[in-house]
Amino acid sequence: MPRSRYRFGDDAYPYFMTWTIVGWLPVFTRQESTKIIYDSWRFLQLEREFQLLGYVILENHVHLIATAPNLAAAVKCSKSFTALQIVELLKKRNARQLLRGLAALKLPNKKQSEHQVWQEGSHPKIIETDEMLWQKLEYIHNNPVERGYVDDPLHWRYSSARNYAGQPGLIEVVTDWM
Repeated sequence: MPRSRYRFGDDAYPYFMTWTIVGWLPVFTRQESTKIIYDSWRFLQLEREFQLLGYVILENHVHLIATAPNLAAAVKCSKSFTALQIVELLKKRNARQLLRGLAALKLPNKKQSEHQVWQEGSHPKIIETDEMLWQKLEYIHNNPVERGYVDDPLHWRYSSARNYAGQPGLIEVVTDWM
């Protein structure tokens, strides 16, 4: 029986997803931790036909819209890779408080490691219309504004808002999906 009512289905459509750090711990507060996410997505773009249509990275969660021939496997690969890399980075930085949090919040069934970085699941929601895609992109891009971090979505560095404004972004994003 599946653990979640959210599941990947038809790979012909993009999906809106949310990846959340356990306990909403602030892991993405430095450029080097967000770089781990970008490196993972670049790998998927090169090796798994992963297409990123929109995203935002905040201090404790990520929203993204993506598609791939086997998106569920790509997401699993990315979350596994990034979890290992984040723990290694935190150990290197001697970020004891975050490491203690990731260990304390680890689910009992996670026997392979002493830390858990991501909450289980990605809550994938299929996007079947252009209208729905625009609505999710607006939500993603305005997330830092709603949280009071910036006044304009273009000012949030870790987002695809700049890509959609025709400005250089930090990663390749498919903006001509219509």
